[in-house]
Amino acid sequence: MRQLEELVAESPTFAALAPAHLTTIVGCAVNQHAAAGEMLFREGTPADRFFLIREGRIALEIDAPGRGPLTIETLQAGDVVGWSWLFEPYRWHLDGRAVSSTGLVAFDGACLRAKCEADHELGYALMQRFAECLIERLEATQLQLTDVYGHPRVA
Repeated sequence: MRQLEELVAESPTFAALAPAHLTTIVGCAVNQHAAAGEMLFREGTPADRFFLIREGRIALEIDAPGRGPLTIETLQAGDVVGWSWLFEPYRWHLDGRAVSSTGLVAFDGACLRAKCEADHELGYALMQRFAECLIERLEATQLQLTDVYGHPRVA
C-alpha cells in the first residue's frame, strides 16, 4: 500500500506544497472508505474534516424543495471535497454522497486549523488552495442553478 504522504503529494491541490508542510498535513490524515450511496456529510452538520478522493466519486448535492436532491457537482479521484472545516461556524454547506465505492484520505479539520495557526506560512498555502476549491464549487453551483432555473416557463 502506498504511503499517505505519496498519495497526498500526487493531488493537484497539494502539488508543489513544501515537503515540511506536506508532512504536517499528512499528520492530520487517515485512510477512509465509503460504500456506494453512503452519506459522508450533510448540510448544516459540523464540518470537522475534508477529503481527498483516492478512487471513486462523490456527488455534492443540495436539497431542492419539490425536486429532492440536486447534484451540483460530481468529484472524482484527485479532487478535494470540503472547505467548510476552514471557516466558522464549521458547518457543511452541501450534502456529500459516495456515488460508487470510494477510497478517501480524510483530514482532521481541527488538527489542521491548529497547525495553520502555529505556522502561518502553511495556513496561507492551504488558504490559497482551498480558495480555488471554493471558487470551483461556486461556479459549478451557478451552472447547475442556471440549468435548472434558467429555462423560460412554458405557459
